[in-house]
Amino acid sequence: MLVKTYASAVQGIQARTITVEVNATRGYAYNLVGLPDNAVKESQYRILSAYSNNGFTWPAKKIVINMAPADVRKEGSSFDLPLAIGILAASGQIEAPAIERFVIMGELSLDGLVKPVKGALPIAINAAAEGFEYLILPEDNAREAAVVQDIKVIAVNHISEVIHLFNTGEIPEPVHVDIAAEFARVDELNMPDFSEVKGQENVKRALEIAAAGGHNLIMIGAPGAGKTMLARRMPGILPPLSLDEALETTKIHSVAGKTGTKASLITQRPFRSPHHTISDVAMVGGGSYPQPGEISLAHNGVLFLDELPEFKRTVLEVMRQPLEDRVVTISRAKHSVEYPAAVMLIASMNPCPCGFYNHPEKRCLCTTAMVQKYLSRISGPLLDRIDIHLEVVPVPFDRLAEAKTGESSAQIRERVIAARQVQSERFKGIKSMYCNAQMNSRQLRKYCVLDETSMALLKTAMERLGLSARAYDRIIKVSRTIADLEGEENISSSHIAEAIQYRSLDREGWAG
Repeated sequence: MLVKTYASAVQGIQARTITVEVNATRGYAYNLVGLPDNAVKESQYRILSAYSNNGFTWPAKKIVINMAPADVRKEGSSFDLPLAIGILAASGQIEAPAIERFVIMGELSLDGLVKPVKGALPIAINAAAEGFEYLILPEDNAREAAVVQDIKVIAVNHISEVIHLFNTGEIPEPVHVDIAAEFARVDELNMPDFSEVKGQENVKRALEIAAAGGHNLIMIGAPGAGKTMLARRMPGILPPLSLDEALETTKIHSVAGKTGTKASLITQRPFRSPHHTISDVAMVGGGSYPQPGEISLAHNGVLFLDELPEFKRTVLEVMRQPLEDRVVTISRAKHSVEYPAAVMLIASMNPCPCGFYNHPEKRCLCTTAMVQKYLSRISGPLLDRIDIHLEVVPVPFDRLAEAKTGESSAQIRERVIAARQVQSERFKGIKSMYCNAQMNSRQLRKYCVLDETSMALLKTAMERLGLSARAYDRIIKVSRTIADLEGEENISSSHIAEAIQYRSLDREGWAG
């Protein structure tokens, strides 16, 4: 008897329907074909044990299973449940007249418990697009998949529940997720607040601009000046995720298995802060079975690199293309996968090995050559991709001892949200574009028209600082964001002047 069950394989952040064809005939053998990896091949032992512990037997028949399409590699243990149900149905041990309406996914334990799988959200999106009516998933994954409104998600804990469903036709109540409630439940009470920061008004202004336009930013200053403290307060001023952004972000974390159990949408912007010992693959993604790296896990959020020169040169250089293209492509001999990487890079570094170059009070012990060598760890092409360069000067004692608190994150966030709404209207209808930092050359010409005074000022800055064409684009993008924050439709010379000030590392005076 031939029975077909349906599962799903995840490639990148996209899923593809897999037809599990189970044929039971006279004889005694077991053949599993269709490019399964070792984890899929080992499913026989998990299924056999789950049967014996729940009153079922492995059929005394010749079982041939084809996982179609046969040229797509099937990876992981999430195919246990569709294989187990297909074998029971093909051998006549259960009734399954409507099995073609279901996509089934789940890993089996030896006692029949159904364990969570990776990629529940892309699986649900694909199943809905393919016209399936139901999706059977482990309970820990059900809320994540139930975000998709066009398919009914059935949560199960044990293989016996799935068998009962097909034998009786009694379908449990589908899992429901209130998306509006999920966004309303975002907890920001424990976030560090900018009101706790004494002084550093110019740095707060630059961080506000970076948040409003999604711009990359690097802070350079002495140890203890507050660079890390300021960076960790960035999530508190970022605008909330839109539904499209939340879905994109959740898909990546789902594929990486980092959404957590019984979670639904990720409604807070990610903040990733990898250690400087991170490898190239861990940063951009890859591996034998390609997985997203830190730069993709920070998609639509912040990637914070503390002590930037301490990162391996290869790690920093491999980030150059993803920062520009906002996507990571991982190629293998027979296939390639893409992971989104639209991140806001926040980096910090000391100005020299001792940390006190250009310090207003302490004397630097480094020679000019030492400072140059230290700064050269960050390549020019990488610095070109960072829109805002910022000096962070230590706060004097008098400011630190003040009882007066600064502007709160909530107040800054209101202005950032207002600026992002302007950008949202500007880029309406353009797919996956949410902020000024994502503009290409054509959009710069359309939305960032400069008057003669502004153009003359920018020309002078370009000639004196020796800026690259990429730095030219960055200055215009930052000036567009400054204009949006001030509610101005056109970019003025004052906006250009402020944007030029945020190119500290392009100026003379650094390292001689």
